[in-house]
Amino acid sequence: MPTFTATDGTELAYHVRGEGEPLVVLPGGPMRASVYLGDLGGLTAHRRLILLDLRGTGDSATPVDRASYRCDRLVDDVEVLRAHMGLEHMDLLAHSAGGSLAMLYAARYPERVVRLALITATPWALGMPATAEDRLAAARLRKGEPWFEAEYPAFEAWLAGTGDFDPAFEPFFYGSWDAVAAKHCALADEQCDDEAAELYFSEGTFDPPATLAALAELPAPALVLAGELDGGPRPDLARRSADAFRQAELAVQPGAGHYPWLDDPAWFVRRVTAFLEG
Repeated sequence: MPTFTATDGTELAYHVRGEGEPLVVLPGGPMRASVYLGDLGGLTAHRRLILLDLRGTGDSATPVDRASYRCDRLVDDVEVLRAHMGLEHMDLLAHSAGGSLAMLYAARYPERVVRLALITATPWALGMPATAEDRLAAARLRKGEPWFEAEYPAFEAWLAGTGDFDPAFEPFFYGSWDAVAAKHCALADEQCDDEAAELYFSEGTFDPPATLAALAELPAPALVLAGELDGGPRPDLARRSADAFRQAELAVQPGAGHYPWLDDPAWFVRRVTAFLEG
């Protein structure tokens, strides 16, 4: 397992999978160990994935300064990883909350990014959070599912702040609730650092006007990929975030939820590879 040392002395780990040109991958969660990404539906057949374990997650060490879990402060870790890998420029892919980290990195180091792929990434860094109504509207698309009637009221209560999060409504986050999705979901608790996740979005982390201004001038093309059934972001919100870039493609994966590489690996890999190959 390769490691490198961050600017504050924290030892960070990354995992290398696949063959071909390197693709640096930032996980979501926020603050979930990169192992949940697997091989991204078989993307390893086309690219060599460099999957970063963010500080305090997976095989990376816990920092002395826990305030360094802030998303904006993690930008330095990504830059040190790039230098450690000896990459003058890099393709960058980020999932979910990792998308905000990738946007902040691209805004600060535009000359280092060749292509930017944002996978079901709610654009917190752009001041565009997914709302409760976004998530409920997406959830209502699942009315035909056998578990919908039992789980929707609890999901609605959680989003309204009148109920607790219940793992029973995790199916809303997957396009297909099957054995693969259930196994993927069951591992989430042990892969996530909840305390670090709360600090990731600390007050003052984002400066949306500055980030929007920087991304409007970003020379690198971006792919914004949304799941048709995902509530965070819904396709409309993904379209708004794509509009923030100088040049961006929007892709909506049919029947996909928040983890599109699980729902239809072939579609996902085909679309992402087409973008990366330009």
